[in-house]
Amino acid sequence: MMVSHPTTGILHVSTSILIDAPITKVWSTLLDFKSYPQWNPFRHQQVIISPETKEPLTSQNLSEGSVVLTEVHMPPSMQTGSGQQRTVECIVLDPINYRQAWTSTDFPRWLLYPVRWDILTTEGGMTKYESFESVNGILAYFLYYFMQDSLQLAHNEMAKALKNRVEL
Repeated sequence: MMVSHPTTGILHVSTSILIDAPITKVWSTLLDFKSYPQWNPFRHQQVIISPETKEPLTSQNLSEGSVVLTEVHMPPSMQTGSGQQRTVECIVLDPINYRQAWTSTDFPRWLLYPVRWDILTTEGGMTKYESFESVNGILAYFLYYFMQDSLQLAHNEMAKALKNRVEL
């Protein structure tokens, strides 16, 4: 599936941060779902599951089309079990250009269609982490008026936590 990163939508949030670490280290941290409970206050847990049975797969290697059960915290929190369970699909995994994109599989697209991008680039010897999320569909208006600040905070806090984790 060819998808460009979102710049518009009914609801759009983004964040970026410079990280003093090699791009490969930041990328591997983003893909290390097992470590998320130790550092990620937004997407606290992520497990690759079977789309049919919803059971965890033996292989937890991410690929395009992988379906992931994630525990989402809005507002951000490190408390396990206090988030909402959401199912997302990896729609882009580009390790050459250090970018990945996700969309929800919980709702029909006409109702709620979020697309989230994580993109890494190098800038002045550092790694720049950028996160974009664009939400469309009827429920996007509700999110815009009632949850935009929480979603923005969640993106910001994940970026800061990623920076802290990788710069250890």
